[in-house]
Amino acid sequence: MRLHRNLVFAVIDALHLIFNEGEYADKVVQKVLKFDKRWGARDRGFIAETTYEIVRYKRLYTEISGVKAPYSRPDLFRIWAVWAVLKGIPLPDWKQIEPTPERRIKGKFDELSKIRKFREAIPDWIDALFATALGEEFWSKELTALNKKADVILRTNTLKTSKEALQKMLLEEGIVVDPIKGYPSALILPERANVFVTEAFKNGNFEVQDASSQLVAAYLDVKPGQRVVDTCAGAGGKTLHLAALMENKGQLIAMDIYGSKLKELKRRARRNGAHNIEPREITSTKVIKKLYGSADRVLIDAPCTGLGVLRRNPDSKWKLQPEFLDKIIQTQQEILRSYSKMVKVGGKLVYATCSILPQENSDQVTAFLTSEEGKDFSLTKENKIFASQSGFDGFYMALLERK
Repeated sequence: MRLHRNLVFAVIDALHLIFNEGEYADKVVQKVLKFDKRWGARDRGFIAETTYEIVRYKRLYTEISGVKAPYSRPDLFRIWAVWAVLKGIPLPDWKQIEPTPERRIKGKFDELSKIRKFREAIPDWIDALFATALGEEFWSKELTALNKKADVILRTNTLKTSKEALQKMLLEEGIVVDPIKGYPSALILPERANVFVTEAFKNGNFEVQDASSQLVAAYLDVKPGQRVVDTCAGAGGKTLHLAALMENKGQLIAMDIYGSKLKELKRRARRNGAHNIEPREITSTKVIKKLYGSADRVLIDAPCTGLGVLRRNPDSKWKLQPEFLDKIIQTQQEILRSYSKMVKVGGKLVYATCSILPQENSDQVTAFLTSEEGKDFSLTKENKIFASQSGFDGFYMALLERK
């Protein structure tokens, strides 16, 4: 493999922004890929994939290279050199790259690979937390799965097309996609490609959404003509799926505390041809109280640690702090107790997270059902999705019914 200096420098720039400036990896990669319009698909792929892999295995690579935060530019080149040696890529003769003891790097790698927290590059506290929650053996399998590169998966927008028609559409644009058994609207890319430049995307025929995430809206069992509330809608990935399942009939209220996210949802809804969505910013408790006892279906896609989607957001494990977990568990319980009041008698509620931690999932549902607000609800079913079993993101969802 021939290395181009400007591509490696772009990776170093990206690592500086992520490690030293605290910026989010996905935003940084988007920014860095705009540095040079002449870069082709292979160049862009090298920058993105190399950056993500070094972020994913940051603890292992920094330990081998013997550098500590904050990372100087020479430190970042040392980390990159460790990555290159372990990948079997010959190091170029550049002044930025110091003489690198390849044998020592490989020896150190062999030594550290025997220790899970280094081999899988995870902070001590997260490793201990999950080993206790899931058991040592299962956590080891799950962690290995969470370190795999995430697939690109599309959700067919059934308001505009069918899965089969979308498959043909994309093939005409040179992109091969395959269906996934058990996921009615999902298509997976065997080889990565920039799907956002396709006419099929511009025309609103699909959204990019992980297979596990696609199960959440369907779990709510919505019907055309119902009043449905998506309480933590964000930019609307699941809202758009609900609109499609409702066939654009009925009222779909999309709520969030961030107005900027709802603006993005409006834009996406126009592209998707989803006309039954009504965005409402949560500016006070009044917005919630107005809907008490009025909704056929309520989705609470709760804020969480995101520890089930580390394949997509590997930098989140370095940003997360133990105190955030305590805070978010409290927030989840408050949201569940408050927002559940919107469900009318005989209505249904789905509580979901993109976490695999029991404290955020089944423990929360149990606590809710024993609370004053949850006494009229019963648990119909729950789904615990693990990356090591499904091959997709880790998720949790529980379907509750108001008696």
